[in-house]
Amino acid sequence: MNNLNDPPRWNIQPDPRGRGAGAGDGNQWNYALLVPMLGLAAFRWIWTRESQREIQEVKAQYDKDVSIIKSEMEARYRETLTERRRAAATLELELEKERQRVKGYRQALVSQSQQLMEERKQLQQEREALEEEKQWLVKSGAAGAVLHDALEREDGWCSRATATLKDLEAQLVERQNAYCSLIQPREQRLEMEKNMLLKVVKDPIVAELDLESNLKDIFKRDKHCADLLNMDKRRNGSLMWVYLKYWHLQVAVQKHKRAAEAILGEKIQPHAK
Repeated sequence: MNNLNDPPRWNIQPDPRGRGAGAGDGNQWNYALLVPMLGLAAFRWIWTRESQREIQEVKAQYDKDVSIIKSEMEARYRETLTERRRAAATLELELEKERQRVKGYRQALVSQSQQLMEERKQLQQEREALEEEKQWLVKSGAAGAVLHDALEREDGWCSRATATLKDLEAQLVERQNAYCSLIQPREQRLEMEKNMLLKVVKDPIVAELDLESNLKDIFKRDKHCADLLNMDKRRNGSLMWVYLKYWHLQVAVQKHKRAAEAILGEKIQPHAK
């Protein structure tokens, strides 16, 4: 009968033939291969577990770093957006101030132009009245001859005053061109304005026309410039041209007033004697 507790080849039995030179050694080699394989399997299991743990740690750290970077970028974006909005609001406020300032300049320029037009109209009426008076005096004989002589004596003053205004017109054109220029320095324009003011103050020919205050008004208010491609300097300026017409009318009126004053002076002097 078979021994169920000891079936053949189930248990490892010592080699009955001994360990001699002719004995079989298969069981010994099986033990020798089993130990390294078990060690390799244990090492692989431990290495795999450690690798998974390190991968999880790296992944968790990566997610944490990404979250921090994302939070910082969102905070910077919100901060930048707030600054941009604040800057845009500031620029919009400055732009509105400049619009109101330009609007005020335009209204002041329109008001000044209307005032000058009214004064020009008044001077034109005075000139027409003086012209009518001149014609009546000329037709009246001797008195007309006296007025004619007085007006001829004032022709020299009138010619010099007109020449001065022509020269001043050329200087105003250059000054306005310097004002409208993008490359001409501001100091050069200020020097032009200073020279013009000194000229009209020192020149007795135009002393009666009160050009100094008019020039200061032009320098302060006339900001009109033609487009950037404009090559004609005389297209710049607006208020200055109104003043120039006004000055020429003043010269004509002053000529007649000076002639009338001369006639009255000649009449009063003999009577006083």
